[in-house]
Amino acid sequence: MNTTFLAAQLGRVVQLLGCVLTAVAVLFFVLPGGSSGSALAAELSLLYTGLAAVGVGSAAWFLGRGACTLHTTGIDGESITRPYRMTRREAALLTTLSWAIGGCVAATPFLVWAHTASGVEAANPFSNAINCLFEATSGLTTTGATILQDIEAVPDALLFWRSILQWLGGLGILVLFVAVLPGLGIGAKRLFQFEAPGPDPAGPRPSVRDAARRLWQIYLGLTVTLFMLLLAGGMGWFDAANHTFTTMATGGFSTKNASIGRPDSLYIDIVLIVFMIVAASNFGVLHALLKGRWRAALADTEFKVFLSLLAIGSTVVAIAVVMGGSIELTDGQHLAATPGEAIRQATFTVTSQQTSTGYATSDWDLWPVAAKTMVLLLMFVGGSAGSTAGGVKVIRIWIAARVLLRELERFFRPDVVRPLRVGSRTIDTQQQTMTLVFLLGMITMIAIGTIALLAIESSANDISFATAASASLATTCTIGPGIDAVGATCNYGWLTDPSKLLLCFLMLVGRLEFFVVLVLLQPRFWRSS
Repeated sequence: MNTTFLAAQLGRVVQLLGCVLTAVAVLFFVLPGGSSGSALAAELSLLYTGLAAVGVGSAAWFLGRGACTLHTTGIDGESITRPYRMTRREAALLTTLSWAIGGCVAATPFLVWAHTASGVEAANPFSNAINCLFEATSGLTTTGATILQDIEAVPDALLFWRSILQWLGGLGILVLFVAVLPGLGIGAKRLFQFEAPGPDPAGPRPSVRDAARRLWQIYLGLTVTLFMLLLAGGMGWFDAANHTFTTMATGGFSTKNASIGRPDSLYIDIVLIVFMIVAASNFGVLHALLKGRWRAALADTEFKVFLSLLAIGSTVVAIAVVMGGSIELTDGQHLAATPGEAIRQATFTVTSQQTSTGYATSDWDLWPVAAKTMVLLLMFVGGSAGSTAGGVKVIRIWIAARVLLRELERFFRPDVVRPLRVGSRTIDTQQQTMTLVFLLGMITMIAIGTIALLAIESSANDISFATAASASLATTCTIGPGIDAVGATCNYGWLTDPSKLLLCFLMLVGRLEFFVVLVLLQPRFWRSS
């Protein structure tokens, strides 16, 4: 294990986050009107943390830069310099450490602000370092769970930072890392494979760095488009920017206590529904659409199944809501569950939860059991592979279902040999096994998380099984809100610190898709090979 190389590359990740922190601080410094009091303290906390991160990251890179290249002698005696080729173990460790250390860096401005701003109460959630880490980890992993009860009391600069954090985590800071920073050699491909969500992200990849650049070009283009559409819908630039960042990341952080329900605009609901679906679709499919290959894109099996699940889920939930009789919006208003309103609320909620965005326009925890059950199932399924969405991914559910049907057929037709295909691609035995192992692993993690939460909170809080199970599901699948005490209008701030640390771990496992984190817990991983 080349620890010097790892330290140097971690330094570059910290350096990158420091640059973004500094840029956010400078942006708010130059905005007209000026700042004072708590708002000024927030901007200074971002600036100080950013400069410190740039300094520490630069020092780590400077001290370890020599390990990033290897010097060898050719046959003719000529000196040859080539990039250090990262091993698979080093790539896994670097991926996990980057997200863990990134969360710590991202949490620092919240803590600095809470302890330096005048007028901030000692009971402020950000006075607790664990709360800061929870919020930052939730942001970076695009989970969207929050410990804040009064979001609107937080200075704009810090709200903007947590939204930017989700946007960075959307495609992954390591994809950006691979795209813009040279010298990683074959290790870059391994990093990209560990970081990109899903079993086998589709899309053009002539080289890893070129592919990562194209992903970010699409991501940036969609971000600008959504921002302009929200502005056209009457949102101010600040709310439009924040909700653009968190929609494209399918993260769900909002600047309002009532989440996205505060504007109460049908136009904004429709725009966000469209872009949540886009962000949760395979970016390879989006690339094909942008290139004009509509037929190939629309023939993608996972994309068709994804849209079908959204349509079926929205229909089932809308019917259940109409039968329930009433709807309570996130701003406290009560509406009759007319067919039109039920369709609107059901479609938005199902889209938001399945894409793992986690926005809420109504308190769906009050809906009938059938509606809540459907939403929870779709939360587990999630979006498409190769997207910013969480969950286990539609393609894995589809493969697992096909394997089950094939084995059922073998029971009465044992001599039939039928290859498993997804579209035109044959899924080999190894991929089938990995899919089933992943599903089993995620279910196991959710179950362990539920049991652990019940045990940890048993002496401190009267926590229900529904709360524990949905909190475990919502964090492992990087969605955010669950049901009961962690529902759409609630928060995670009331949990004890050990529970929050557990949920931070589940967020990390869910964002990096199980294997890359848990492999570090095996003793054999650390033995020299």
